Amino acid sequence: MNKTCIGCGAILQSEEKSQIGYIPKSALSDDDVYCQRCFQLRHYNKNQAVSLEDDDFLQMVSSIGDTKSLVVHLIDIFDVNGTLLHHLPRIVGNNDVILVGNKLDLLPKSTNRTKLTHWLFRLAKASGISILDVFLISSAKGHGFDELLKKMEVERNNKDIYIVGVTNVGKSTFVNRLIERTTKEKNAITTSYFPGTTLGFIHIPIDTNSTVIDTPGIVNKQQMAHYLSNRDLKLVTPNKEIKPINYQLNPKQTLFVGGLARVDYLKGEKQTFVCYFSNRLKIHRTKLDKADELYEQQVGKLLLPPDNETLKILPELTRSTFRIEEAYTDIVFPGLGWITIIDGNASIEIYHPKGIAVSLRKSFK
Repeated sequence: MNKTCIGCGAILQSEEKSQIGYIPKSALSDDDVYCQRCFQLRHYNKNQAVSLEDDDFLQMVSSIGDTKSLVVHLIDIFDVNGTLLHHLPRIVGNNDVILVGNKLDLLPKSTNRTKLTHWLFRLAKASGISILDVFLISSAKGHGFDELLKKMEVERNNKDIYIVGVTNVGKSTFVNRLIERTTKEKNAITTSYFPGTTLGFIHIPIDTNSTVIDTPGIVNKQQMAHYLSNRDLKLVTPNKEIKPINYQLNPKQTLFVGGLARVDYLKGEKQTFVCYFSNRLKIHRTKLDKADELYEQQVGKLLLPPDNETLKILPELTRSTFRIEEAYTDIVFPGLGWITIIDGNASIEIYHPKGIAVSLRKSFK
């Protein structure tokens, strides 16, 4: 039987140093070992490129549909559009699904969690995903975990539980929290900011009949994370509760979200735009007639991120126009955050990386 890395699930090998699962031959006989890539991630936060293609990940997780299991679909509350798997039924077949919104601890305390839960139910239904329930949790802090675990225990009925989601959504952190609750062992599975950390199925027995299985993240190219340098990804990823920032805007003013997105307020009355982004991501306000010049001269400088590495891979900014009628409407930037327009009755133009589509929703206030 092949031995696997306890950090990412890759099959261990000592022949090809550039391939996944590499470990020095002298360590192959040890029990419970990490591959070289996981060792570098855990101790030095260094990410080594891997050879698996997107289709390899997808084919691997699609085998879940051939099992009789309970599926926990983990999504990122700050990137629902980029992390909700619209093709989930094709992956999991007829298995029951629990939808879990992760990173609850990063939401402002003013967020109406009931509205957020109902919104996630509606989104899943619109995508054709039949779910048993929705839970809001924080894998990092453990918030909401007890209620979710009780539901998982009721619904699994001696079946295995698969944890499914896109890359960088927090699946391994979730499973580490589960392992810690059951075995007291901390950080058993490799976690990092970098997409694609888990490379194979990782099996964690929970009793004599059932296993929790952490699966490889499915690559979704509509995620902002795939177009950011490691440094920029850390800047835009919230690491503590977001502090909303209010901007009073008149028509013909612009807000830059670093240099990654831009909001032009074209028509309407003076009103408040509330920004919900990582506390490390800088917002800049300017006059609309100065916006093009500011971007051309300051992107990668004053308007950070993107840094030079991100600029090489970031899609060009494309423009979308919206007429916002209702008060308390959110403009959602997948992978970044959102801006709430308080009064409504506004005409706006949004510049965003091509392929990373912005959307509108009712605020969770």
